[in-house]
Order: sequence, then structure tokens, then C-alpha cells
Amino acid sequence: MSSKYHWLIAWVVCILVVPSPVRAAQEVTLGYANISARVSPLWIAREKGFFTKHGVPLQAVFLPHASALFATLAAGQVQVANSGGSTALGAVAGGLDLKVIGTFTSRIPFDIVARPTIKEAKDLRGKRLGIQGIGGTIWMAGLLGLEYLGLDPGLDQVQVVAAGEQTLLTQALEKNTVDAIVVDSAFSNMLKGRGYSVLVELSKTNIPFVSNGIITRGSYLQQQPDAVRNIVKGWMEGVAFALSPKTKPAVIATIMRYLKINDPELAERGYQDLQQATDRKPFPSLEGLRNVQRLMAQRNPAVGNLKIENLIDARIMRELDESGFIDQLYAAYGVK
Repeated sequence: MSSKYHWLIAWVVCILVVPSPVRAAQEVTLGYANISARVSPLWIAREKGFFTKHGVPLQAVFLPHASALFATLAAGQVQVANSGGSTALGAVAGGLDLKVIGTFTSRIPFDIVARPTIKEAKDLRGKRLGIQGIGGTIWMAGLLGLEYLGLDPGLDQVQVVAAGEQTLLTQALEKNTVDAIVVDSAFSNMLKGRGYSVLVELSKTNIPFVSNGIITRGSYLQQQPDAVRNIVKGWMEGVAFALSPKTKPAVIATIMRYLKINDPELAERGYQDLQQATDRKPFPSLEGLRNVQRLMAQRNPAVGNLKIENLIDARIMRELDESGFIDQLYAAYGVK
């Protein structure tokens, strides 16, 4: 394992290794680095006991930086990660054997929102663009967004600034700490209502992407295929619950609790974002990974040498689809 991960493991281990009763032998730790409405199926599956129902007791741990998440994955402190493709590709280029099992969001689900005085893409030249963290999913979405707008961070002197998760990004924009931010449609709609400029709704551009994926080490998948399969089953039931019209009040409540918001309208927008951005059958997106690879290779040539096909393992998702498991779940929850 590369030494660059060691310091991250040191501070993360205090989160994961704490005095507690002896865990069940089969318990799995899943890490995630993003807080948005689209993660609510994971939270729901954990709270409703869907993972245990399908045979794999699981704890979910929030790690605020994707680099820390993959450091713990490399160290074996976390067995499965919920993350996007950019950090995963960087980790694989650094020698970590990873497999992308599924992709719940295969198109960019974010928008670029700017201060009211910034009306056009050209007005971003020489300005600061806020993202969650360098190397993470929102960072990559921001770079693809700038590319879509015809801007180059270097040539156009757009400074990319790490400012935290989306609530913190919104606060940074409101305080003029940054000039524009990358956030999902729930936050962009709220800001638009306050007079801020939505420069591009990337969520409507259909740009291939990898966000909200299921990622694990190749060795863990080989040694514990049943555990990974059962994790996917529990997660898929969380998706079915979250997408069901019958459970909307419970899903809204989950979104408000985890995002720490009190505004019902903002929660409703997050709910709609979840409905629109979630792939019903989340096969790994080869097209999305290639798009991420293309842009990352400009900054990390080692990423350009990767064979993307080798990162994908769709066997479990294909099995659950062909067996009728996914369709049966959706039918039971009334999801169309």
C-alpha cells in the first residue's frame, strides 16, 4: 500500500476502532463520503434492517473526504465504499485493486451556481469555484462542468477551492468565500430562488458520469462474494423503499435528518433529485468511468493507462436482475 495513505489511516482509525461490544463475526463496515438525498437509500437500508434481513449485519461510517474513505478501504478498516469514480480511478492507478459493483447515478447530478453578479460562463474567469474536496465526486463534476462551459481551470484562472459538503458550500457562496459552487439540484433550486445564478444545470446535460457507486476491493469480492451480494440486496431494498410513492413521508424525514435541514421545500427538492437521478437497475457505468478517466488522465497520466473494463464486475447486479430479484422488489414497493 502506498505510504501516502498512512497518515489518513491514522486519523480515521480513531473513528472506526472504538471500545464497543464484540461485533458479530459477519458484520461489515461500509464507508461513504457524501451527504445528499441520493444517499438516503443507504441510510434507510441501515435503519430499516434491510442489510441484516438479507444476511449481512452492517454499520455505515461517514468519512468526509474521499481520500480518507479509500485509505480505510485499502487498510481493510472498511470493506465496501459508496463513492464516485474519480477517487476510485486514482486509487487503482496507485496500485489498489478495486471493483465497481454498481452505479446508482450514471449521469452528472450536479449544477454550477454562482453569485448574482456572475451571469455567464465567461464571468467565471479569474474566480473561485467551490467543491467538496479535491479528488472527489463533486470535484470531478466541477471539472466536467467547466469543460462543458468551455472553460479551462488553468488557462482561465478558475481557482478550484475545497469548501466542504453541500451545506458548507452553500454557506461559502452566501459569505462570498467562493464565487460559484457545485451542488445538486435541491441546493441549486433553493439558491436560484434567492437570486443566485445557475450557470448550467449539469443534471440535465446527460453527461456520462459515475456517482453513488458500490465499490470494494477485488480480494474481498473474491473471498466474500455472498457478503457483497447480500449488501447489494439490502441496498436495493433501500432503493425500492426510497423510490416508492407510499413511503415518501418517511424518505423526506430521512433526508431532513441526515442533511440537517428544516426547510420542507428543500427536502422536497432533494426527494425529487433522488427520484430523477437514481438508476433503477444500477449496472456499473463503463461510459461514465471512461469519461472520468479521460479528464483525470490530463492530470494523472497513470489513470490514462488503466483498462477500465478491468475495474467493473457486474456479475452480482446481472444475477439479481436476471433472477427477477430487482423487479420483484420494485413490484412489492409499488415502484414503476
